Amino acid sequence: MDVAAQYDVIVVGGGPAGSTVSTLVRKRGHRVLQLEKETFPRYQIGESLLPATVHGIAHLLGVGEELKKAAFTIKHGGTFKWGASPEPWTFDFAVSRRMAGPTGYAYQVERMKFDKILLDNARKHGVEVRENSDVLDVLKAEDGRVRGVRYRDAEGREHEVHSRYVVDASGNTGGLYKKSGAKREYSPFFRNLALFGYYNGGKRLPKPNDGNIFTCAFEHGWFWYIPLTPDLTSVGAVVNRDSANLVQGDPEKAMASFIAACPLIEEKLSDATRVTEGPYGELRVRKDWSYSNTKFWAPGMALIGDAACFVDPVFSSGVHLATYSGLLAARSLNSCLDGTVDETSAFEEFEARYRLEYGRFYEFLVGFYDMHHSEDSYFWQARKISNTADSDLESFVELIGGVSSDEFADTARAKQRFSEASNEMAGMVHTSAGDAEQPHGALPGKVVGRLMEQGATLQARALLGDDAGAERPVRQGGLAASTDGLGWVTYAQP
Repeated sequence: MDVAAQYDVIVVGGGPAGSTVSTLVRKRGHRVLQLEKETFPRYQIGESLLPATVHGIAHLLGVGEELKKAAFTIKHGGTFKWGASPEPWTFDFAVSRRMAGPTGYAYQVERMKFDKILLDNARKHGVEVRENSDVLDVLKAEDGRVRGVRYRDAEGREHEVHSRYVVDASGNTGGLYKKSGAKREYSPFFRNLALFGYYNGGKRLPKPNDGNIFTCAFEHGWFWYIPLTPDLTSVGAVVNRDSANLVQGDPEKAMASFIAACPLIEEKLSDATRVTEGPYGELRVRKDWSYSNTKFWAPGMALIGDAACFVDPVFSSGVHLATYSGLLAARSLNSCLDGTVDETSAFEEFEARYRLEYGRFYEFLVGFYDMHHSEDSYFWQARKISNTADSDLESFVELIGGVSSDEFADTARAKQRFSEASNEMAGMVHTSAGDAEQPHGALPGKVVGRLMEQGATLQARALLGDDAGAERPVRQGGLAASTDGLGWVTYAQP
């Protein structure tokens, strides 16, 4: 039986993906309910952002100034001990510091603060936000279309609410995505485990890179080192899944052994103490297995953020993919609710663009891993393109299905693309992380250019507004973004 909708859209999850889609749909005047099972602020991993989020999507959300006021650590790029170079090298968002424009930086953020800013912003825009509300199931009409959700409130009472659309932004641990009929396909390349904690008193890179994320490869995998405040640092070791027993058996011992095996991280933590109280006071373990669902939407339902896909975090892609997918979903929802685009066209555009962005990060990361030379390390040898079976490449092609056919036509082409990516990145010009007089960073090529294309488009729109001109479709026969960035329009050939 069809029930009258109480809301236009119900969003499940209060993280960056959920708050982005709820705010942008509400900005078009639609009724939005956002349900979050926890109470904010709450702990969350993923503290390193990219410029597309800070200068593109934050502008659309209207939180740019608030993010500045929060005084988050400014990062101009990433510094890496990775590949054949014996010295750390830096990738800058601006190829040259002397030419760094207003969008040549991002932030390192405490997610408890960042996520609350986005959720509170949704409230300010008129989204009805209910915390301590755990979604138990979706409601379906007789034709199978998703028509709402059933959830439990803080007092344990269950409620049913109906809507025209439901968006699953519940993250990587929820099972709601299965209600769309999607299945989760795991990457053959990235099946890692992350052990991480927080330290006070860790050393910083030399200026002007003192706010950068530092990523350091070592025998067992790689470390992230993220300066969240002048004193607080997020430190994590990403290791092979075969280390699970060691990590889960005695995390303290495992972390100490990983740090000792990575001299640069050990030196940076030589005067530091691990935080042992409060939300940062424990060593945590996360299974960082990259995956993508077989579908990102079904009639009445869309999957965004980690509910749809996740890729290895070495390039700080998590919040970007979350907020970008929230933007794409909002465009599709607004277009359908406004009656300007049919549902199938709108959500096929959402899924195609989301898979394309995911695929570009995936391609970049496979090449990035392959450029690390450690001939006697099982972790790195297991991730060499030359050792990759054709069956794994076939799995990859299926994993990012939706990328245009000429991108990855077959496994041979996929292997060629990955090898090209690795060779390009290995050949990029690297400069010393501390040389403030030289143009900084690895010079971008085709792979990096593809990776940053959509981010640049979002930032240009934020800076120039209508002067940025009409957007072109990203695929033949596809839709283009509306002038305000909140919907889809049919592209008119000039």
